[in-house]
Amino acid sequence: MDGHVWNFAEFGPRVTQPLEGQVSKRAPFHWSGDLKDWPSLVGEVMMKRMAIEAIYRRPSTSKPAPGNKIYPYLLRGLAVERPNQAWAMDITYIPMARGFVYLAAVVDWFSRRVLSWRVSITMEIEFCLEAVEEALARHGSPEIFNTDQGSQFTSAAFTGLLLDNAIAISMDGKGAWRDNVFVERLWRSVKYEEVYLKAYDSVGEARASIGRYLDFFNRKRPHSSLDARTPDRAYFDHLPQVAAA
Repeated sequence: MDGHVWNFAEFGPRVTQPLEGQVSKRAPFHWSGDLKDWPSLVGEVMMKRMAIEAIYRRPSTSKPAPGNKIYPYLLRGLAVERPNQAWAMDITYIPMARGFVYLAAVVDWFSRRVLSWRVSITMEIEFCLEAVEEALARHGSPEIFNTDQGSQFTSAAFTGLLLDNAIAISMDGKGAWRDNVFVERLWRSVKYEEVYLKAYDSVGEARASIGRYLDFFNRKRPHSSLDARTPDRAYFDHLPQVAAA
């Protein structure tokens, strides 16, 4: 079957090719442009053409806590060359049909793989600790753990968990979102490819639907920055091989 040209004025012509074999409901065509952009194209065009814009008050997810220790940023100029060398974590808001919830995720910096995540109705620290504890239990300890300067991440409970596992703590510069750029890119993907196309009626529905998307993101979504591999492939292919006994 010949490819199709999608001529969006906002983005210029783009050629798509149907997938061979079974067609995925979520990804029904190949994207000829930058692989990191193709899944979000439709969502962006829909919102732009219909002049859709969020009218709810966006909650702050990075409120500092006066007096808490701020750690230096350790990733600037560092070559991250393997899985579990550096992890990053952040919190974002997820709008629903009524109200919103918060999503926290732990991401491997090298592979972009989402190692663990939690959805919460509050910004209390417990859901962040649970996500980190799950990632540690499943994948061991990273060398560096990067966050912003939000009160959850500068708290004694959070930094203590990292220090107890001999992990070097890194924190973004104040207001420097680029210091945690790979998590910011994850949030963009989650929102344009999943959240903005839905209107969750309940916390349970949001949690289940986001979970399905993050599974897709890890296992099936290719990234141009990973040489067209998925995060799962980039992560597991580069783990140290255990020597046979």
